[in-house]
Amino acid sequence: MEHISRRRLLIGSATAAVAGAAGYAAQDAVERWWWRASGRERPRTDGELDHPGAEWVAASSANWRRAERPADYTVDRIVVHVVQGSYGDALRVFRDPLHRAAAHYVVRADGHVAQTVRELDVAFHSGNRRFNERSVGIEHEGYVDRPGGFTDAMYTASARLAAGICARYAIPVDRAHIVAHSEVPGADHTDPGPHWDWDRYLGLVRAAAS
Repeated sequence: MEHISRRRLLIGSATAAVAGAAGYAAQDAVERWWWRASGRERPRTDGELDHPGAEWVAASSANWRRAERPADYTVDRIVVHVVQGSYGDALRVFRDPLHRAAAHYVVRADGHVAQTVRELDVAFHSGNRRFNERSVGIEHEGYVDRPGGFTDAMYTASARLAAGICARYAIPVDRAHIVAHSEVPGADHTDPGPHWDWDRYLGLVRAAAS
């Protein structure tokens, strides 16, 4: 999720933007209530992880929607992001309820992984509602124009994470199903950018999955 400083931290600058955000929030509130009232919601344990070894750092509940994936939405995509900032920057804005965005995971340059949203829930990470519902978002610290920040440890840890996600949801390990944020329909972002080594990454995902 590039350009962190320019994202919807500026909500309120235009009446139309406010109205749209309010409508989206209201719809999410109704859906959250429906899950609680319907009895379909599985019990939740604070800090429970989907990826072994990750650190739980909860995103604000305003930045994701409660769901029951894959029972309610098929999960068939992984979206790769680069934050245009540090690991700490990503976690900070994901905890900010005004940000209205978060990915499921954040990968640090040294390979440390934080999980901020459960995989069964819909994180607001791609800028496309339907794509959010069908995907898991993996954020990486760094900058799209600084390839040196994409370390061996980061590639390896992210690939291991992606391999686990692919195994859980039977997602093929290919570029049709593991996509860039910039490739999401309607996206106005460029991450992970031209320096992300897709051949290397997918090779590592396949190796981790074998």
